[in-house]
Amino acid sequence: MPPSLATFLASQQHEPTVARLAPALQHIAGACIAIARAIRQAALTGSQGLAGSDNIQGEAQQKLDVISNELMIEAARRCPQIAALASEELDDIVQLNASTADSLLLLTDPLDGSSNLDIGMTVGSIFSLLPATAGSVTTASFLRPGHEQCCAGYALYGPATMLVFTTGSEVNGFTLDEARGEFLLTHPQLQIAPECSEFAINAANLRHWELPVQRYIAECQAGSAGPRGKDFNMRWVAAMVADVHRILLRGGVFLYPRDARQPPGAGKLRLLYEANPMALLIEAAGGAASNGSERLLDMNPERLHQRTGVVLGARNEVERLASYHLSH
Repeated sequence: MPPSLATFLASQQHEPTVARLAPALQHIAGACIAIARAIRQAALTGSQGLAGSDNIQGEAQQKLDVISNELMIEAARRCPQIAALASEELDDIVQLNASTADSLLLLTDPLDGSSNLDIGMTVGSIFSLLPATAGSVTTASFLRPGHEQCCAGYALYGPATMLVFTTGSEVNGFTLDEARGEFLLTHPQLQIAPECSEFAINAANLRHWELPVQRYIAECQAGSAGPRGKDFNMRWVAAMVADVHRILLRGGVFLYPRDARQPPGAGKLRLLYEANPMALLIEAAGGAASNGSERLLDMNPERLHQRTGVVLGARNEVERLASYHLSH
């Protein structure tokens, strides 16, 4: 029997970072189990469909967006170590517990890919933890570059419920044992090969992409007869968690680039709630992550809900696209 999440964390207590993060990770795992249960029961409990409200980005919220956000907040509130939370679904931060020298800040996209819910496709939750700064917690406490994250991960709600996270040195994946109600280590020390022959992108936006991205995708689509000299497959789930999970398990590159409909430097995905957590995971697994021209983890956030372009996965592919931006 694979070790449980609790056993795994206990075995890592010699690592100061892991020992510090263990209580918070256990509470986050509990929230993810509760969210998975809510998703499975949604059609029976009347929790499918729109909630009749918009989030701060002006996007229509699903009922399960609201439920997942509440479950994540309540789990964080029960963990004395988590001082405050920032969520993609909320305008402002939520103060939870008194801030001490060992406190943490939780950032989360409680339900990624919620437009997939009503057709039964894979969705997920994304989270990351920052060490709390000294003194009172404010919005500015969360506006720090991604390399300051001490932990990042996601839960995948699909054929199985999985929890995947890193504390900076390696990436481990756990699968929920429904009978026992706990996560078991099933995918230890995930790694991403530097080369790949698969990419994930929403091709419907091609006409809006910057020229370096159009060039990169055109070369991939040209296959073995083109300048790359090999064939590529394209995949797109429309949930970042699912697309990144595939890359961690079998390689590839994920792109949600800036496009002409967005302000200069902006993109679709949120820097704090989606891009930074996934970038930490990808880099810990040997990959790379950028906004097309700059390392994501070095970006300095200016706003809680700041957006960015995202390119992550196989290191050589991310670097190739960066070189196209540079030469352009």
